[in-house]
Amino acid sequence: MQTDEVDMGMTYEELSVYGRLRKIARCGPVAMFLRCMDMWHDRLAPSVVAAKVKHFFTHYAINRHKTTVLTPSYHAESYSPDDNRFDHRQFLYNIRWPWQYRRIDELVKEMETS
Repeated sequence: MQTDEVDMGMTYEELSVYGRLRKIARCGPVAMFLRCMDMWHDRLAPSVVAAKVKHFFTHYAINRHKTTVLTPSYHAESYSPDDNRFDHRQFLYNIRWPWQYRRIDELVKEMETS
């Protein structure tokens, strides 16, 4: 793991997965948790996947507004953090995601008890 991955709290591979799920598959926190569980159920416990998804979305919510003022740049991925002129998606979020995180916690509890 690179030192910048340690600083971010996620690997670039995980970040790529999160970026594709968020931008291309249009997943929010709950949908992303479920999709990541499908991919990582054999490697990670539900509570670990939940913590990773919550970490991503907390930092996404903290930093999303910054994309509205970024200079357009080149990206090699099919998704991009650049804000398009006609992108009308929300850019201010409640960083606590109360309903979504509560639902993820309920799903984790269900998965760990079954």
